[in-house]
Amino acid sequence: MSLVTSWSESMGLRAPIVNAPMGGAAGGRLASAVTAAGGLGMIGMGSAATPEALRAELALVDGRVGIGLVHWVMAERPALLDTALAARPALLSVSFGTDWAWVHQAHDAGVAVTTQVASIEAARRAADAGVDVLVARGAEGGGHGEPLWGTLPLLAGVLDAVDVPVLAAGGVSSARGLAAVLAAGASAAWMGTVFAACPQALTADDARAELLAGQDTELTSEHDIAAGYRWPAGIPERVLRGSPVNAGQGVASVRESVDAGELVATLCADAEDLLRRPVR
Repeated sequence: MSLVTSWSESMGLRAPIVNAPMGGAAGGRLASAVTAAGGLGMIGMGSAATPEALRAELALVDGRVGIGLVHWVMAERPALLDTALAARPALLSVSFGTDWAWVHQAHDAGVAVTTQVASIEAARRAADAGVDVLVARGAEGGGHGEPLWGTLPLLAGVLDAVDVPVLAAGGVSSARGLAAVLAAGASAAWMGTVFAACPQALTADDARAELLAGQDTELTSEHDIAAGYRWPAGIPERVLRGSPVNAGQGVASVRESVDAGELVATLCADAEDLLRRPVR
């Protein structure tokens, strides 16, 4: 048995795992380590992204990686898209917007694209706009997102609604979660919180300690408001309760800071074992 899916094979991956492009956590070192282990490493540019910051992380890259941008930030700083496309990423992710002009720009540059969707209607719109692969991002996910559907119901609905590959995101922080979304038909898992705890992540030491001890999360916009970030009211961020540290609802299963390469290997081996077991 192999965990390789049609999409992961087409991308040249050995593992159907993508590290979520988390701003402030997913830099060049983390992306490189995930790619080296057979997954798809992603660099994340968040609310405070600049072309200079993206170029600095790209300078640390060893291997082929993807890039993730926030649509409204990119709209304010168009050079971010230019910088991303010039790097010829394996995949470009742009989320939280309604203008699809960037899709055609990326395709003209020979770059495949994805976007996070939180509803079946949004999935249909993105597919109609020419997006190559969708990320069905459930309300359980850490960081910013529209908390509309749970991950598994959303994944099932999106898979039934579109004909493009669909990745699953939101609370997937363990081998059991990976096995579950693959069994449901996802082409890969888009995993954030568990990779934010890795030593290669940009996560600060105190924030990493909070992740490793974390149990409960909450949705809030107060940190964005305090920082002056222009996130829409309908897109709060999920953080550890009482903290500004982004975390998904799967955080309770993250108890060690594991090397990103070892993490990819362990997740795949354990998920494959789970999928081989007879149902009791």
